[in-house]
Amino acid sequence: MVKKYIVRLSEDERQRLEQLASTGKRAAYTITHARILLKADANQPDGGWRDQDIQAALDISLRTVERVRRRCVEDGIEAALRSRPGGGRPRKIDGDGEAHLIALRCGGPPEGRGRWTLRLLAEHMVELGYVEALSHESVRQALKKNELHPWRQTCWVIPPRQSADFVWRMEAVLEVYQSPYNPAIPVVCIDEASKQLVQETVTPIPAQAGQVERLDYEYLRNGTANLFMVCEPMVGWRRVTVTQQRTALDYAHLLKTLVDEDYAQADKVLLVQDNLNTHSPASLYKAFSPDEAQRILSRLDFCYTPKHGSWLNMAEIELSILSRQCLDRRIPDFNTLEREVAAWQSDRNHDETWVDWRFTTADARVKLHRLYPSIID
Repeated sequence: MVKKYIVRLSEDERQRLEQLASTGKRAAYTITHARILLKADANQPDGGWRDQDIQAALDISLRTVERVRRRCVEDGIEAALRSRPGGGRPRKIDGDGEAHLIALRCGGPPEGRGRWTLRLLAEHMVELGYVEALSHESVRQALKKNELHPWRQTCWVIPPRQSADFVWRMEAVLEVYQSPYNPAIPVVCIDEASKQLVQETVTPIPAQAGQVERLDYEYLRNGTANLFMVCEPMVGWRRVTVTQQRTALDYAHLLKTLVDEDYAQADKVLLVQDNLNTHSPASLYKAFSPDEAQRILSRLDFCYTPKHGSWLNMAEIELSILSRQCLDRRIPDFNTLEREVAAWQSDRNHDETWVDWRFTTADARVKLHRLYPSIID
């Protein structure tokens, strides 16, 4: 069968392709395409190689050889050296079209859709008349260039704007953190989190040379446990109490241990905590007699973080570290959780790792000025 597309290279073109094929400083497909053209060149003394011989010599498909020859004849050597047809074509979406795409992505999805997808964005760009045709791959490249991922969302605690109640409680907490250390009135932060207990149904295969550890995707949910984090960030001490559940009674007994054991010598304990429903002095009256509840309460001063402002509680920092260093794995049962958390607590207390809190009231009034009410004289 007579070849339809005959490659004929000039001496300069051959020298350039030979240099590309020998330097090894180009993409692999570019070097392969250069070798195809060199072997297919009909201007060689013995003529060009047959496609089957080029295929066998370079260990590539026959279709690749035919495609490279055709593109060289129709579009030139530069087109033949590219990885695929269409490479280097003008972008289908740029300038105003790209701006419209970003604006569309930043808005809400259409009715009946929970979120934007690449294909949905491409369809709407065509429907709105911004482009005549657009593939989801072109949308992906445009969004990647602008670091937008339409399938991702970030959950965030959004504080209220211009809220006097928020800034009052925020500044109260910040003033506590800025006060000099007083062992007679220690500043203690309390927070809590839950941990799902997950038991393996198949024994994991340990890591080996050249092979990572393998876990079966199936697991057995074995209930949940609650973790109370109590920490004194100024001295680098913390205690984690693991309970079966999160109730007012558990919280009340935690406070009793705090004043009778952890800080028995202190005059008072200044407690920083969030607004969880059980984090109230009322929990003491649910768990103990009025006299006992009043005795414990007389040793405590409460400082509450504002609603949507629990990031002001330094115990959240400790819980985050505990989650990353110890809990980021499958833990099968309550006893194992207690043992692992106790080991983490012992190591961290031994290191006396403290929190270097530097965010002050002055910083808040500058960086979070939008939260402060506008004063009109």
